[in-house]
Amino acid sequence: MPSVCLDAFNIGLPKGSGIATYGRNLIQDLGALGIEAQLLYGPHGPIGEGRLLDTVALTDAPAPKGRPAKIRRWAATIGSRFGRTAHPVTPTDEVIWADAGGGRPPVDRFWAARNLYELGYRSHRAYGTFTPVSFPAGPGRPDAAHWTCPMPLAARGMPNLYTFHDLIPLKLPHSTMDDKKAFLDMCRDIARRADHMVAVSETTRQDVIKLLGVDESRITTTYQSVNLPARATDQSDAEVQAYNEGVFDLGWKDYFLYYGAIEPKKNVGRLVEAYLASGVSTPLVIVGGRSWLDGGETAMIHSVVNGANTLRKGRIRQHEFLSAAMLHSLVRGAKATLFPSLYEGFGLPVLESMQLGTAVLTSTGGSLPEVAGDAAMVVAPNDVEAIKRGVIALDSDDALRADLEKRGRIQAQRFTPAAHQERLAAVYASLGLR
Repeated sequence: MPSVCLDAFNIGLPKGSGIATYGRNLIQDLGALGIEAQLLYGPHGPIGEGRLLDTVALTDAPAPKGRPAKIRRWAATIGSRFGRTAHPVTPTDEVIWADAGGGRPPVDRFWAARNLYELGYRSHRAYGTFTPVSFPAGPGRPDAAHWTCPMPLAARGMPNLYTFHDLIPLKLPHSTMDDKKAFLDMCRDIARRADHMVAVSETTRQDVIKLLGVDESRITTTYQSVNLPARATDQSDAEVQAYNEGVFDLGWKDYFLYYGAIEPKKNVGRLVEAYLASGVSTPLVIVGGRSWLDGGETAMIHSVVNGANTLRKGRIRQHEFLSAAMLHSLVRGAKATLFPSLYEGFGLPVLESMQLGTAVLTSTGGSLPEVAGDAAMVVAPNDVEAIKRGVIALDSDDALRADLEKRGRIQAQRFTPAAHQERLAAVYASLGLR
């Protein structure tokens, strides 16, 4: 059986991300293709201290704040560009993995190199060099490496495949705090080094071709899929309704929902402005933690959630983080998901909502029209008035919502795991993995 090692950089995050979701789904998709998935961790704790402590390192909380001595920091950074070795780890069942990170990933082979990702990024910023990663020869050595997002690492002696989700730091530079030159240099290096690249949308593929000067033959659009757990799809509407009423005090199809990061790209500030201007009494539930440059996005939310105005009190409710199971219940019970992002490389909330039978309002930003098709209300993300009209229509028109729910389930079939696996299979076959 051929094997592919994926990076665990995002999969290991305690609160996950869209890229973490991509990685977890990729594990399942590889299994369906008859390819063994492996994972490479870069923990802050030491590796090689025995099975127990090695497992603890993989599952440990993020490193505490505070920097190592300057000389050690410099030595580790400069040394990274000369290569790192991935060490095999056999986890013990005595250690409990965090549910917030998705629990123990369903793979049989784990690798680790201490501080691999931190040092890799730091070394590239400082010296403009990639960090080579060596896997020891012998049984279990992977046949290829698949990096689930752009990163300045490459596995020695095997094909390297990189996934591009978006080029937001270059397309919307005002919305991120990345070092734009370092990001561009890294992406250009990947474009030169990669054996192949994949994009999660045609929008992202075209961005990579145009901004990085990549030949069209070297990057393939595979899209992506969401493997929803049975609990999210098999529970009856009555069960979901009872759960939401008991946990959130929210009625069935009696609230709007936004979920995602609270950052400028997501356009939450305009969404809240449009929602308040609409005058609807249906509450808006926002699920998302604070992120970078979020001041303008959260000011209005705080004024409503924490303000003394009794007329607006209760119209907006906010949760910084919910488990996947809780979030899926909220999506199923929502009147509509509101996601008018400025730009997306894919837009998982749109797909997940359509899969779960919830109407969607989204925007013309980036790939969102690709994902939504004709199954969502699509508005210009900068047009507060258009967003407001959309909220009013979704609040008052039962027939419109029912039509969007029906269309959404059909549109979501374009992004099933089977469809994603078929596209992936062609890419892996081109790398000699069959």
